[in-house]
Amino acid sequence: MTQPHDRTIRVYLLDDHELVRRGLHDLLSAEDDLEIVGESGSAVRAVPDIIRLRPDVAVLDGRLPDGSGIEVCRDVRAADPSIRALILTSYDDDEALFSAIMAGADGYVLKQIAGTDLVDGIRSIAGGRSLIDPSLVTKVMERLRSPQRDPRETTLAQLTDQERRILELITEGMTNRQIAQTMYLAEKTVKNYVTTLLAKLGVERRTQAAVLGAKLFDS
Repeated sequence: MTQPHDRTIRVYLLDDHELVRRGLHDLLSAEDDLEIVGESGSAVRAVPDIIRLRPDVAVLDGRLPDGSGIEVCRDVRAADPSIRALILTSYDDDEALFSAIMAGADGYVLKQIAGTDLVDGIRSIAGGRSLIDPSLVTKVMERLRSPQRDPRETTLAQLTDQERRILELITEGMTNRQIAQTMYLAEKTVKNYVTTLLAKLGVERRTQAAVLGAKLFDS
Protein backbone atom coordinates (compact mmCIF):
# COMPACT_ATOMS: atom_id res chain seq x y z
CA MET A 1 0.00 0.00 0.00
CA THR A 2 1.27 3.49 -0.81
CA GLN A 3 1.92 5.86 2.05
CA PRO A 4 -0.02 9.16 1.98
CA HIS A 5 1.78 12.46 1.69
CA ASP A 6 1.77 14.77 4.71
CA ARG A 7 -0.31 17.37 2.86
CA THR A 8 -2.80 17.55 0.02
CA ILE A 9 -1.11 17.54 -3.38
CA ARG A 10 -2.96 19.57 -6.00
CA VAL A 11 -2.87 17.93 -9.44
CA TYR A 12 -3.82 19.11 -12.94
CA LEU A 13 -4.54 16.61 -15.73
CA LEU A 14 -3.93 17.18 -19.44
CA ASP A 15 -4.89 14.41 -21.88
CA ASP A 16 -6.93 14.66 -25.07
CA HIS A 17 -8.46 11.19 -24.59
CA GLU A 18 -11.48 11.54 -22.32
CA LEU A 19 -11.42 7.93 -21.16
CA VAL A 20 -7.75 8.18 -20.20
CA ARG A 21 -8.39 11.45 -18.40
CA ARG A 22 -11.35 9.98 -16.52
CA GLY A 23 -9.29 6.95 -15.58
CA LEU A 24 -6.50 9.15 -14.23
CA HIS A 25 -9.05 11.30 -12.40
CA ASP A 26 -10.62 8.27 -10.71
CA LEU A 27 -7.24 6.72 -9.87
CA LEU A 28 -5.81 9.85 -8.29
CA SER A 29 -9.02 11.03 -6.61
CA ALA A 30 -9.17 7.75 -4.70
CA GLU A 31 -6.08 8.87 -2.76
CA ASP A 32 -6.78 11.00 0.32
CA ASP A 33 -3.77 13.23 -0.24
CA LEU A 34 -4.33 13.94 -3.96
CA GLU A 35 -6.79 16.56 -5.24
CA ILE A 36 -7.62 17.17 -8.92
CA VAL A 37 -7.89 20.94 -9.31
CA GLY A 38 -8.36 21.07 -13.07
CA GLU A 39 -8.18 19.15 -16.31
CA SER A 40 -8.21 19.69 -20.06
CA GLY A 41 -7.86 17.94 -23.40
CA SER A 42 -6.22 20.93 -25.07
CA ALA A 43 -2.62 22.14 -24.81
CA VAL A 44 -3.66 25.69 -25.68
CA ARG A 45 -6.30 25.86 -22.97
CA ALA A 46 -4.16 24.06 -20.41
CA VAL A 47 -1.35 26.64 -20.22
CA PRO A 48 -3.42 29.56 -18.83
CA ASP A 49 -5.43 27.14 -16.67
CA ILE A 50 -2.33 25.66 -15.03
CA ILE A 51 -0.72 29.06 -14.47
CA ARG A 52 -3.94 30.33 -12.89
CA LEU A 53 -4.64 27.27 -10.73
CA ARG A 54 -1.00 26.73 -9.69
CA PRO A 55 -1.18 22.96 -9.02
CA ASP A 56 1.69 21.25 -7.25
CA VAL A 57 2.03 18.79 -10.14
CA ALA A 58 0.76 18.99 -13.71
CA VAL A 59 0.40 15.56 -15.38
CA LEU A 60 0.81 16.27 -19.10
CA ASP A 61 0.12 14.03 -22.09
CA GLY A 62 3.15 13.87 -24.34
CA ARG A 63 1.28 14.44 -27.62
CA LEU A 64 -1.93 16.38 -28.22
CA PRO A 65 -3.80 17.51 -31.35
CA ASP A 66 -2.95 21.17 -30.70
CA GLY A 67 0.53 20.83 -29.24
CA SER A 68 2.44 18.72 -26.73
CA GLY A 69 2.81 18.34 -23.00
CA ILE A 70 6.46 19.32 -23.44
CA GLU A 71 5.48 22.69 -24.92
CA VAL A 72 2.95 23.17 -22.12
CA CYS A 73 5.65 22.31 -19.57
CA ARG A 74 8.05 24.84 -21.08
CA ASP A 75 5.45 27.64 -21.09
CA VAL A 76 4.22 26.89 -17.57
CA ARG A 77 7.70 26.59 -16.04
CA ALA A 78 8.72 29.86 -17.70
CA ALA A 79 5.76 31.58 -16.03
CA ASP A 80 5.99 29.79 -12.67
CA PRO A 81 9.00 27.54 -11.91
CA SER A 82 7.33 26.29 -8.71
CA ILE A 83 4.83 24.23 -10.73
CA ARG A 84 6.25 20.75 -11.24
CA ALA A 85 5.47 18.71 -14.35
CA LEU A 86 5.22 15.02 -15.22
CA ILE A 87 5.13 14.01 -18.88
CA LEU A 88 2.96 10.91 -19.33
CA THR A 89 3.41 9.45 -22.80
CA SER A 90 2.84 6.38 -24.95
CA TYR A 91 6.11 6.92 -26.82
CA ASP A 92 9.58 5.80 -25.71
CA ASP A 93 11.27 8.54 -27.69
CA ASP A 94 14.82 9.73 -26.87
CA GLU A 95 14.21 13.01 -28.69
CA ALA A 96 11.04 13.69 -26.70
CA LEU A 97 12.79 12.78 -23.45
CA PHE A 98 15.63 15.17 -24.24
CA SER A 99 13.15 17.94 -25.07
CA ALA A 100 11.14 17.24 -21.91
CA ILE A 101 14.19 17.54 -19.64
CA MET A 102 15.30 20.73 -21.36
CA ALA A 103 11.76 22.10 -20.96
CA GLY A 104 12.08 21.60 -17.20
CA ALA A 105 9.97 18.45 -16.73
CA ASP A 106 10.42 16.71 -13.39
CA GLY A 107 9.31 13.34 -14.67
CA TYR A 108 8.93 11.38 -17.90
CA VAL A 109 7.11 8.06 -17.78
CA LEU A 110 5.26 5.76 -20.16
CA LYS A 111 1.51 5.21 -19.85
CA GLN A 112 2.19 1.54 -19.18
CA ILE A 113 3.24 2.55 -15.66
CA ALA A 114 1.33 0.82 -12.86
CA GLY A 115 -1.26 2.94 -11.11
CA THR A 116 0.42 2.68 -7.71
CA ASP A 117 3.76 3.65 -9.25
CA LEU A 118 2.18 6.71 -10.88
CA VAL A 119 0.63 7.77 -7.57
CA ASP A 120 3.95 7.34 -5.78
CA GLY A 121 5.69 9.17 -8.62
CA ILE A 122 3.39 12.17 -8.28
CA ARG A 123 4.09 12.25 -4.55
CA SER A 124 7.84 12.07 -5.24
CA ILE A 125 7.69 14.91 -7.74
CA ALA A 126 5.60 17.02 -5.35
CA GLY A 127 8.31 16.36 -2.75
CA GLY A 128 11.01 17.75 -5.01
CA ARG A 129 12.37 14.56 -6.53
CA SER A 130 12.68 13.44 -10.14
CA LEU A 131 10.86 10.59 -11.86
CA ILE A 132 13.08 9.87 -14.84
CA ASP A 133 14.65 6.47 -15.31
CA PRO A 134 18.42 6.72 -14.66
CA SER A 135 19.16 4.85 -17.89
CA LEU A 136 17.18 7.44 -19.84
CA VAL A 137 19.04 10.26 -18.12
CA THR A 138 22.28 8.55 -19.14
CA LYS A 139 21.13 8.65 -22.77
CA VAL A 140 20.51 12.38 -22.50
CA MET A 141 23.90 13.01 -20.91
CA GLU A 142 25.56 10.98 -23.67
CA ARG A 143 23.75 13.12 -26.21
CA LEU A 144 24.99 16.27 -24.50
CA ARG A 145 28.52 14.91 -24.80
CA SER A 146 28.04 13.92 -28.44
CA PRO A 147 31.14 14.60 -30.58
CA GLN A 148 28.93 16.47 -33.04
CA ARG A 149 28.61 19.30 -30.55
CA ASP A 150 30.53 20.96 -27.74
CA PRO A 151 28.76 19.72 -24.58
CA ARG A 152 29.78 22.87 -22.72
CA GLU A 153 28.12 25.13 -25.25
CA THR A 154 25.09 22.86 -25.63
CA THR A 155 24.34 22.58 -21.92
CA LEU A 156 25.13 26.14 -20.88
CA ALA A 157 23.04 27.45 -23.78
CA GLN A 158 19.96 25.94 -22.09
CA LEU A 159 20.51 28.06 -18.98
CA THR A 160 19.50 31.64 -18.31
CA ASP A 161 22.18 33.99 -16.96
CA GLN A 162 20.65 33.64 -13.50
CA GLU A 163 20.64 29.84 -13.68
CA ARG A 164 24.22 29.80 -14.92
CA ARG A 165 25.34 31.98 -11.98
CA ILE A 166 23.50 29.70 -9.54
CA LEU A 167 25.18 26.65 -11.09
CA GLU A 168 28.55 28.34 -10.59
CA LEU A 169 27.75 28.88 -6.91
CA ILE A 170 26.49 25.31 -6.50
CA THR A 171 29.78 24.16 -8.03
CA GLU A 172 31.57 26.22 -5.37
CA GLY A 173 29.64 24.25 -2.72
CA MET A 174 27.22 26.95 -1.59
CA THR A 175 23.88 26.10 0.03
CA ASN A 176 20.60 27.69 -1.13
CA ARG A 177 20.78 30.11 1.80
CA GLN A 178 24.32 31.18 0.93
CA ILE A 179 23.35 31.59 -2.73
CA ALA A 180 20.35 33.69 -1.70
CA GLN A 181 22.57 35.96 0.37
CA THR A 182 25.16 36.24 -2.41
CA MET A 183 22.62 37.03 -5.13
CA TYR A 184 20.25 39.09 -2.95
CA LEU A 185 17.35 36.72 -3.63
CA ALA A 186 14.77 35.05 -1.41
CA GLU A 187 15.80 31.53 -0.41
CA LYS A 188 12.52 30.18 -1.87
CA THR A 189 13.35 31.85 -5.18
CA VAL A 190 16.75 30.18 -5.21
CA LYS A 191 15.12 26.82 -4.45
CA ASN A 192 12.82 27.25 -7.47
CA TYR A 193 15.77 28.16 -9.68
CA VAL A 194 17.70 25.10 -8.48
CA THR A 195 14.73 22.84 -9.22
CA THR A 196 14.52 24.11 -12.80
CA LEU A 197 18.29 23.99 -13.16
CA LEU A 198 18.53 20.34 -12.11
CA ALA A 199 15.74 19.43 -14.55
CA LYS A 200 17.50 21.20 -17.41
CA LEU A 201 20.75 19.43 -16.61
CA GLY A 202 18.95 16.08 -16.39
CA VAL A 203 20.22 15.32 -12.88
CA GLU A 204 18.42 14.68 -9.60
CA ARG A 205 20.78 16.04 -6.96
CA ARG A 206 22.80 19.20 -6.56
CA THR A 207 25.94 17.14 -6.00
CA GLN A 208 25.51 15.78 -9.53
CA ALA A 209 24.95 19.34 -10.79
CA ALA A 210 28.15 20.44 -9.04
CA VAL A 211 30.16 17.71 -10.77
CA LEU A 212 28.67 18.60 -14.15
CA GLY A 213 29.17 22.29 -13.46
CA ALA A 214 32.83 21.72 -12.67
CA LYS A 215 33.26 20.06 -16.07
CA LEU A 216 31.32 22.76 -17.90
CA PHE A 217 33.15 25.69 -16.33
CA ASP A 218 36.57 24.04 -16.45
CA SER A 219 38.69 25.81 -19.01
